[in-house]
Formats: sequence, structure tokens, C-alpha cells
Amino acid sequence: MTRLALHSRLIPGTEEDYEIEHAHVWPELIVVMNAAGITDWSIWRSGRDLFHLVECDDYEAAVAKLAGDPVDQRWQEHMSRFVEGFAQHPEGLAGQSLNHVWTMSEQVD
Repeated sequence: MTRLALHSRLIPGTEEDYEIEHAHVWPELIVVMNAAGITDWSIWRSGRDLFHLVECDDYEAAVAKLAGDPVDQRWQEHMSRFVEGFAQHPEGLAGQSLNHVWTMSEQVD
């Protein structure tokens, strides 16, 4: 199981509407995300900045599988009115993941 963090940014003025959209994500999207190997996805917001924590078997494979899925394509198109995009990091997983610095439970005394 892989756990990775992503960073995206909202278009100014869309913060409240973005949260409303995520009050109940389409159930069919959850089904296709699970089928792609994503077991959990959490999002935190600070101003316009969004921080995502994704748990999955293989993020690159999941993204590739979702890219061809009509439900995910509709969701991405729908959400594009809120999100400027994901931060791009050339060395990160799929060019998006944040650099992991520390996890308390993984620290060895």
C-alpha cells in the first residue's frame, strides 16, 4: 500500500463551492476509484491550497486507469471550474507528489 500527498490550488473565489461539491462526491466516482486501486483519499484546505492524502496500491497505475474512465473524465471536467491544477514536481510520483519528510509512527528510537 502506498500513501502519498498531493497539492493543488483553487481558483480564487471558489473555496466554498468546492467544499459543497465535496460534501457528497458522486458514488459512481468512488466505485471507479476503488476499482483503480485507490482505497482512500482525504483533502484538507488552507485558503486556496488543497492538500490531498491518497492511499492506493499503485498511484501511477491508478491515474492511468482513471484517465480512460468516463466517470472520472466527467468529474475532472466538472471540478475544473474550481481547481487551477495540481502542483508539478518533476521528481515526484507522476510529477505531482509532495516530498515526504516525516511520519511519527515510522520513527525508530
